[in-house]
Amino acid sequence: MANEPATNAVHPEPLLTPFKYSNRVVLRTILGRTDGGSDLDGEKVVIGGWVKSSKEQAKTPSLSDGEDVTCAKMVQTRLPSCLKNVVKLLLGADGGFHRKFEIEKKAPSMAYLQVNDGSCVSNLEVVIDTSLSHTARITAAGTAILVEGVLRKPAQGKRALALHVEKVLHVGTVDFAKYPVAKSRLPLEFLRNYSHLRPRKTMVASITRVRSTLSYATHSFFQNQGFIYVNMPMITSMKASDCSNTFQVTTIFSQMDRSEDLHTTNKREQLGLQVIKAAVKEKSNKVEELKRNDSDKEALAAAIKDLEKANMLASQLEAQEKSKATVTLQDGKVDFSNDFFSCQSYLTATAQLHLESYACALSSVYTFGPTFRAEKFNSNKHLSESWMVEVEMAFAELEDLMNCSEDYMKFLFQWVLENCVEDMKLVSIAMDKTATERLKSMVSSPFERVTYTEAVDTLKKVADKAFETQVEWGIHLTEEHESYLVDEIYKKPTIIYNYPKETRPFYVRLNDDGKTAAAFDVIVPKTGTLVQGSQKEERFDMINKRVQELGLAKDQYEWYVDIRKHGTAKHSGFGLRFDNMVMTVTGVNDVRDVVPFPRTFGRFAC
Repeated sequence: MANEPATNAVHPEPLLTPFKYSNRVVLRTILGRTDGGSDLDGEKVVIGGWVKSSKEQAKTPSLSDGEDVTCAKMVQTRLPSCLKNVVKLLLGADGGFHRKFEIEKKAPSMAYLQVNDGSCVSNLEVVIDTSLSHTARITAAGTAILVEGVLRKPAQGKRALALHVEKVLHVGTVDFAKYPVAKSRLPLEFLRNYSHLRPRKTMVASITRVRSTLSYATHSFFQNQGFIYVNMPMITSMKASDCSNTFQVTTIFSQMDRSEDLHTTNKREQLGLQVIKAAVKEKSNKVEELKRNDSDKEALAAAIKDLEKANMLASQLEAQEKSKATVTLQDGKVDFSNDFFSCQSYLTATAQLHLESYACALSSVYTFGPTFRAEKFNSNKHLSESWMVEVEMAFAELEDLMNCSEDYMKFLFQWVLENCVEDMKLVSIAMDKTATERLKSMVSSPFERVTYTEAVDTLKKVADKAFETQVEWGIHLTEEHESYLVDEIYKKPTIIYNYPKETRPFYVRLNDDGKTAAAFDVIVPKTGTLVQGSQKEERFDMINKRVQELGLAKDQYEWYVDIRKHGTAKHSGFGLRFDNMVMTVTGVNDVRDVVPFPRTFGRFAC
């Protein structure tokens, strides 16, 4: 009985679990272990990735090569080339040198590849006997490989593990001479020309992983606080700002651009319609003639059927002519009643107005998506297509909103510090040595809070700085003003609130002083404005008055004003510039380098 096998034997869990949707093991699970993966020695795995760099070395001959290798021959292979001729003379012509040299030339080499699959900063060393695959196919930077092998501890060196390949499953070759990002060190500015290839570079991969982490943290924060995620439209009939910086959505002008082709087509179709009408007339005369001549019924029936077909074809061509959209003018302006949406429509510059309607039913909501502004200038902080996190809360006032925005931003900073350690080490070395310490500082101390009036008074007292725009109450604070306040005076994230009403949109709630509006901006060191928010005007009379004062199209804003008639409540919301948040965290100086495919004025890369 004692020798019987245990019926409830526990099978040890595998040290590495393959990715659920393929048979490969993600490199992060190998290289991200606290012990560096030393306990994985002897584990058989399949890994995939892209070659970052490589080197090739001649394979050291051994008895396992199937050759009777003498001690002298082994010594010869390890001698510098300058001494091999000396050894040749000592050993003689039949001492084995020539023969051994021929064997050495034919012997396969070993390729040592640094491979990365994008899951982490570190590379895995992959050792391949080139007899398994031709050297040129596997060693070029950028080559994709899928291989099976055994993890081994190297006898020496800094690396804890290397994968010794037993089988090559796939090779995606690269024409190294034409590969534009082959060099190991390329500036981010250069890589913008190759948006489709730049994620292969280590720095861009780290920025992308940080961006992904910030996205996940955004949803985590709001979901944990009981907010409801709502998808907002990307096309709207409302202009949140003036027409000069809004993208219009229309199908009318694309037809005008094809006017020459349309003219040719119309001419051809009109000619065809004329021919058909002439044929109809001719066939009608024939039917009438057959009726008068009392011809046989079969000939008459055939003629009538032929006439019906001609009439049907003519009707179809006439209908096509009538259905063609045309560009018409009313009072010198384009009439959009024939456009796709039967009205002027635009790509959304903000989802806040639509988000309000859901906040006034679901209390606390947020959205996360792209917004569009057609601003015709190049800036390292602005994009034509940018991502925004927008939040709206019912029963919340300005103070509540400022608290929420500060908590959210600190949550993001802390999340990155805890979950992007390796990536932050890399960006700190390459981009901004203060990045990690800056995040820790912003997490540990409260944001400064000052009113617009206090900020203006502070700037007026600055004696050693001449601002390009003179500081006066009522002006829009420029980036120069904001940067000076944050970088030189307060030296921490700063919330400026209660702006002059003329500097804020119509929907911001007016304060009791009649001069200021309940709005705020959050400005952080280096990056500038990250958040803009406000308490919305919930009073029907006041919002209606503001719409009239600014001459806004009443029919377009009727639904928005209508919210104030039905179960209105105080509500507030803010928007965070997500791309600029990635800049803040990584220390990257240009927003175009933290966006996968940037769109800016005069520039459209793939």
